[in-house]
Amino acid sequence: MSLLIIIFSLLIFSPLSLSTPFNISYHIDCGGSNTFVDHFKTTWISDRFFTGGATSVVSEPLHFSVQQEKTIRFFPPTTSGPKNCYIIPTSANGGRYLFRTFTVYDNYDGKKHPPSFEVSVEGTVVFSYHSPWPETVSTDGSYSDLIAFVDDGEADVCFYSIATDSPLIGTLEVIEIDPASYDSSNLGNNSLLVNYGRLSCGDDQWGPGLSNDTDFVGRAWESDADYRSKKIKGGVQVISTTRAVRGANQKPNYFPMRVYQTAVTVGSLGVLEYELNVDAKLDYLLWFHFAEIDSKVTKAGQRVFDVLVNGVNVNRIDVFKSVGGFKAHDWHYVAKNLSSTLLTVELSPVVGEPILCGLENYAIVPNDLATVPDQVVAMRALKHSLRVPDRMGWNGDPCAPTTWDAWEGVTCRTNKDGNGLVISQIDLGSQGLKGFISDQISLLVNLAVLNLSSNSLTGSLPDGLGQQSLVKLDLSNNEFTGAIPDSLASSRNLQLVLLNDNKLEGRVPEQIYSVGVHGGAIDLSTNKGLCGVPSLPECPFLWSNGRLSSGGKIAIGITCLVVVCVVLLVIYICVRRKRNDYDFGLPHELMSMAAKRNRYQRQKSLMHLEMESQHAKGLIPIVKPQ
Repeated sequence: MSLLIIIFSLLIFSPLSLSTPFNISYHIDCGGSNTFVDHFKTTWISDRFFTGGATSVVSEPLHFSVQQEKTIRFFPPTTSGPKNCYIIPTSANGGRYLFRTFTVYDNYDGKKHPPSFEVSVEGTVVFSYHSPWPETVSTDGSYSDLIAFVDDGEADVCFYSIATDSPLIGTLEVIEIDPASYDSSNLGNNSLLVNYGRLSCGDDQWGPGLSNDTDFVGRAWESDADYRSKKIKGGVQVISTTRAVRGANQKPNYFPMRVYQTAVTVGSLGVLEYELNVDAKLDYLLWFHFAEIDSKVTKAGQRVFDVLVNGVNVNRIDVFKSVGGFKAHDWHYVAKNLSSTLLTVELSPVVGEPILCGLENYAIVPNDLATVPDQVVAMRALKHSLRVPDRMGWNGDPCAPTTWDAWEGVTCRTNKDGNGLVISQIDLGSQGLKGFISDQISLLVNLAVLNLSSNSLTGSLPDGLGQQSLVKLDLSNNEFTGAIPDSLASSRNLQLVLLNDNKLEGRVPEQIYSVGVHGGAIDLSTNKGLCGVPSLPECPFLWSNGRLSSGGKIAIGITCLVVVCVVLLVIYICVRRKRNDYDFGLPHELMSMAAKRNRYQRQKSLMHLEMESQHAKGLIPIVKPQ
C-alpha cells in the first residue's frame, strides 16, 4: 500500500473532510498494523509508512477502551539513532494544522521506568517528558495538542532520546484548519500555539475520541473544575441549555456549539477566578467564550463584568449588548511579561454575576531557526544517495532544533541574515557508506568541509563539488571513477584536497594541483588513470578520461573547419562556372533549313559516288566537257 493510496483513503474516509472545507486529516495509530474505523467513525491508519522504530503493546490492553491507545511505537537509540521523526505530507501551498498526540507508558517494556525524551514539531521543541512521569500519565496516558504552520509540504514530528531512553508515542493526528484561525493575521506564522488548557465550563471532558460530540477540527475539551481557584466565594453555579446557540461552528475557528450550551457563574456577586500553570518565559493567548444562555437576562446592562489577567483589568464584557441572547461571543487577549508560573484570570462583577462558557490558554512558542529549504532538499538527497544508516538519525530538519545536535556528522551555523541555518561541515569518514554523491550537493553553498573518506562510495565526482565556500575536501579511500570535475578547480578557497586511493582518471586541472603549490595539501596518489601534472604521466593528446581530450577536440574541430571550407570553395567555383556557360543555339527556322541542306548534300555525294563506280566498271563512258 503506497503513501499516495493512504492519502487518497484519508481524503475519502476521514469524517473531517466532510465537515470543513479542508481535506487533509491524518489519524495515525502508532504501532498499529491495520486500518480500522473506531466507534466514533474515525478512520485510523498504521504508522509504518511514516517512520521507523519498533512497535509494542501496552502491558494492560484491557485498561484502554479504544484500540488506537493499546499500541505504541518506540525508538531505541541504539538502532534507530538519537532522533526519529514522522514525515507527513501536507499541502504544498502551506497551511495551519492541529497536531494532537496521545502518549502512554503503561510499563510496556517491564522496566517500570518511563523514558525521558523531547518532542519537536516543525523543528521547534514543544513537549518534554522526564522520568518519573505523573502516575496518571504513565498508566492512563495523556493527550497533548498544538497549532503550527507548515510551509514546506511536509509536517515533521520528531523525537529526541535523552541518555539511552527510548521515546514513544501512542497516536498522532494532523488536521488542517483555517489559515485565519486564532488571529493568525496578527500573531503571524512564526510561532506555535501549544495548548496549556482548553476548558469547557460546567461540563465534563468531551470531543473527538472522548465522546460523540463533534469538534470539526479535532479539539478535545476538558472540564474547568480543576482550574478554578479555591478562593472563589459565593459558590460556583452551572447554567446549561438544550437550545441552539447561534454563531457556533463558524469560520475561521469552528468552535462547537456544545461549548456555548453550558456555562458557570458565581452567586452573591462573587469573583470567578481561574489559576493556570504556565512557563514564565513565554507569552500566552487567552481565548474567552461567552453566550448569554440565561433566559432571565433579556437586555443590555443586566450582566456586566470585568476581565482581569494577573490582576490587571483588560476588558469589560456585556454579552447581551455585544451579540444578544443565545448567540456565541468570543474575545481574546495576549498575556505578556509574566513574572510567575501561575497565570490568574478573574471575572469580576459590575452588574449581576459574571458568566463564562469556555476558556482556552495557548503558549505562544516562537519557531526555532530552521535549515534553509534548499539545503534541506540537498541533505535529504545525500541521505538517500550515500545510504546513510538509520542508526545515525538523519531525520527531520538537518540542523533544527538548535537545542539539540544537528544530524550526526553534520555541523550547522546561522546564515548571514540570521533567519536560517546552513550546513557548514559534513564529516562521515569511515561510516560504511556504499552509495554515491548526489548532484544536489551543489545546493550546499556554505559547505566548507566535506569528509567522506574510507567508505565504499562509487560513481563520478559531481560538478556540484565546486562550491566557492569549500576549504577542505577528503574523498580518499573510496571507489570513485571518472575525471576530476573542472568545477572543483573554481573553488578558490581550497586548502586540502585528498583524492588518493580511488579509480579516478584523466587530466588533473592545474588549479587543483596548484593547491599544494600555494601552501595547501593535495594527494592524488593511487589513481592509475590521472595524468597531466608533475609526478603523474603525460596525458594522450587525443584521448583522455575515457573520451576525447581537449587537444583532440581542438584537432577534430580544426579538421572539420578545413573540410567545410573546401566544400564551400568547390561549391563556389561550380556556381561561377555555370554562370559563364552561354547558349549559342540557332533559331528553329535556321535549324530546319540547315537540316534540309545537309540531306541534299548527302544525296548529291551518294550519286557522285555511284557514277564513279559505274565508270570504273566501263558501263558509262566518261565524256569530258568541251
